[in-house]
Amino acid sequence: MKKENLPPFKITNEILTLIYEIGELIGKISVTQEFEKNLILRRENRIKTIYSSLAIEQNTLTLEQVTDVINGKRVLAPLKDIKEVQNAYEIYERLDELNDNSVKDLLLAHKIMTSELIKENGKFRSKNAGVYQGEKLIHMGSMPAHIPELINNLFLWLKNSKEHPLIKAAVFHYEFEFIHPFQDGNGRIGRLWHTLILSKWKDFFGWLPIESLVQKYQKEYYTAINNSNRDGESTEFILFMLKIINETLIELIENQKMTDKMTDKMTDKNKKRIEVILKYLSQKNYIDNKEAQNLLDVSEATAKRFLNKLVKENILEAVGEYKARKYIKK
Repeated sequence: MKKENLPPFKITNEILTLIYEIGELIGKISVTQEFEKNLILRRENRIKTIYSSLAIEQNTLTLEQVTDVINGKRVLAPLKDIKEVQNAYEIYERLDELNDNSVKDLLLAHKIMTSELIKENGKFRSKNAGVYQGEKLIHMGSMPAHIPELINNLFLWLKNSKEHPLIKAAVFHYEFEFIHPFQDGNGRIGRLWHTLILSKWKDFFGWLPIESLVQKYQKEYYTAINNSNRDGESTEFILFMLKIINETLIELIENQKMTDKMTDKMTDKNKKRIEVILKYLSQKNYIDNKEAQNLLDVSEATAKRFLNKLVKENILEAVGEYKARKYIKK
């Protein structure tokens, strides 16, 4: 934190425009239909969130492996990476229980996120720590003796600030990373808390895979942090996160339109069938006729007709010939 315990940043015209655009996008989202009722979509987005946040920190598991770990299946992978997934899933599932203004809950979240992974889990670090790019130190975290006061001041600002939640979430995220209060897990907890703050404003942010776009623009993410460190204020990082959220909401709306278009002309039975197929394809690269037959509990001919119908509807794409034919998402 900086002088007078107030984190420095500027509200630019570009930032104000993005806040307005995000507000407009939020107004277009049918939250009840997409997130309150569609449990499959919520679960898929949560898995994407966990996968992306861990991938940023060099976790080696694929999205399919992360899905398998969460579903309780055996995965051949480093035990550390598997434990990271299990821990992250546990704390994201408890997101609603956390108080975004509580230091105690922050420490609890860190304890769960880093359980069995580091010695100082659930505690502020006792030694110096920095952020490295290769062997080059690019940022030194705050001195251990100052961390409790700095974190308390940050939470006090978060509680009392009258800024827009989109601003508060980004500023907290940046300042948290600047302090770097933990031995490990700072990035994961910073992104978790960003999501938590936004979810207290609008519930559906708890299910949006914002981390997926952070992973996509990972280089720009770290550039925004480093440039904000250089500038001594979080303005550039705020702008970056607002752009990420804006793009996430645009993608959500486009996907919702596509889903509505796909299901408008379908019977209830076919809607359930396509939901099963798309859920399967969210975890696997392709589906074949035999797998569809088993999933839908239908005859071989019915499965084939249904898959080909989805191809005609431009939902799936057929690859290969005859018995070797596989179907992938468009």
